[in-house]
Amino acid sequence: MAKVALVTGGSRGIGAAISKALQAAGYTVAANYAGNDDAAKAFTDETGIKTYKWSVADYDACAAGIKQVEEDLGPVAVLVNNAGITRDAMFHKMSPQQWKEVIDTNLTGLFNMTHSVWPGMRERKFGRVINISSVNGQKGQAGQANYSAAKAGDIGFTRALAQEGARAGITVNAIAPGYIGTEMVRAIDEKVLNERIIPQIPVGRLGEPEEIARTVVFLSAEDAGFITGSTISANGGQFFS
Repeated sequence: MAKVALVTGGSRGIGAAISKALQAAGYTVAANYAGNDDAAKAFTDETGIKTYKWSVADYDACAAGIKQVEEDLGPVAVLVNNAGITRDAMFHKMSPQQWKEVIDTNLTGLFNMTHSVWPGMRERKFGRVINISSVNGQKGQAGQANYSAAKAGDIGFTRALAQEGARAGITVNAIAPGYIGTEMVRAIDEKVLNERIIPQIPVGRLGEPEEIARTVVFLSAEDAGFITGSTISANGGQFFS
C-alpha cells in the first residue's frame, strides 16, 4: 500500500508542486488548505488529490483534520509543513496581531501538525517530517521580523526534533527556499523584481516550485534515512549558511 503524505498549504504555490511531485512518486497525498475553497476544488479536479480544510494555527483543528485524513487514507508517513503567511511591516509599525498571526501559523503550526502524527510515526518506527523554512529565516529581512523569527524557529525545531526521532526511524529536515516563482512572487512589481531581487541571486533567475518539490521527494524516501536535522538551502546562491 502506498505511503500517505500530508502537505499543509498543499493546494497552491510551492505546496501544490510538492503535492503533485509526491503523487507522481507513488505516495497517496492529502493536501491541507486554510481558506481558498475555489483553488482547492480546482486543484482536486486537476489532480485527484483530496483536500482538507483547517487552520494549522489551531491545535484542535489539526488533530481533528489529521484524524480524518488517516481514517480516509491511512496513517501519515510523510508530513510536509509548508503552510505559511506573511504580515509584513517595519517593526516600529508592526502590530501585536501581525506578529501573533505569523508566529501562530508559521511556527506554532509546526508543533500543532507534528504533535498529532509523531506518536504514530514512533510506533511504526518510520516517519519523514519536512519543514519549509525560508532564506529569510537564515539571513533575516527588513520588514519581516515576524516572518524571519518564525522561519528561524522552524530550523531550531527541526534540529531539536531530529535528535528525538532518530532512534525511532523518523527523520526531520528543513528546506529553506529563496525567491521562488510562485503567483505571489510574480505579482511583485516587475521593476522591483528585475532591478532589486533577481540581481541578488547569482544564478540570475527565480527558483521554480518544482525544484523545491523534488527536494521534498528526495528527503521523503526510505533511502534518505541518514539525513536528519539538516537544512537544505535552495536559493540560487543568494545566501550561504
